[in-house]
Amino acid sequence: MLNFFGRFAQDLGIDLGTANTLVHINGRGVVLSEPSVVAIDRTKNVVLSVGEEAKAMLGRTPAHIRAIRPLKDGVIADFEMTREMLRYFIQRVHRGRQFTSPRVMIAIPSGITEVEKRAVILAAGTAGARAARTIEEPMAAALGANLPVFEPTGSMIVDIGGGTTEVAVISLGGIVTARSLRVAGDEVDDAIRAYIRRHYNLLIGERTAENLKISSASAANVIPDTMVEVRGRDLVSGLPKAVPINTAELREAIREPVSEIIELVRSTLEQAPPELVSDIMGRGITIAGGGALLRGMDAAIEKAVGTPVHIAPDPLWCVAVGTGRALEKWKN
Repeated sequence: MLNFFGRFAQDLGIDLGTANTLVHINGRGVVLSEPSVVAIDRTKNVVLSVGEEAKAMLGRTPAHIRAIRPLKDGVIADFEMTREMLRYFIQRVHRGRQFTSPRVMIAIPSGITEVEKRAVILAAGTAGARAARTIEEPMAAALGANLPVFEPTGSMIVDIGGGTTEVAVISLGGIVTARSLRVAGDEVDDAIRAYIRRHYNLLIGERTAENLKISSASAANVIPDTMVEVRGRDLVSGLPKAVPINTAELREAIREPVSEIIELVRSTLEQAPPELVSDIMGRGITIAGGGALLRGMDAAIEKAVGTPVHIAPDPLWCVAVGTGRALEKWKN
């Protein structure tokens, strides 16, 4: 193991995600995984908590406290809160000790603008990094999934995060073709909330929708249908209410965002050179990110494009691990 206070142990790879932020330290692996949420006291304009503690406050705060997600669709929506969140995470992984400002490698969506990219670098610099670089999320995910990205053969990665879905065909260390869509895990949650509101006049919160997605939703008919109880507020009476919902309804509820993700995969394949498509047909498509854990997502993509689909090992960590591996190639 590298010395924690050594030069390379200081360097951080950061997966700055819409839903979660992960930090990787070379020689130690992923050392932090926390929700990308900040809670602030609006009257005093101070940060109360960051990460898991702040997420627990979503939808449960009094008027003077606000729990926010400072990133939306993979980009910075609130610069100040993103900076504070990054500062907190950097200090936390260094256990509050005095340290030399680290270099950081941050994964960003492939489809963001130069202005949005500069905002990420600036936020890292003002949060305490002495130098910051970015890497496109699909390349980081491919590195973290151990795909042969530097070989003269085609590899395809589908990274389904909280705010964006990134699809790329990679060969010889570069992205040959890539597409980005601001439809991912958050939109799946929103689709569940909208369906339950429309069909049952029941209002549920973000966390309830997310828990339903994780525990009971599926992108394809790969598990037996069961009944689940959903609790929320009746839009007619305004009172608490619980309704039984079949998991087949949840599959129907998320059909639209899932179809958009599948269409993104299909259109990216259509843009790839034929030789690389041939390689992908033999090796298969790798999916990573939290969306890879949605039941039946691999089966739904495989059925639609006719190519084998594999879930990456530790899909939630792929991008963070990939940023760490990219750091190893960062020369002074």
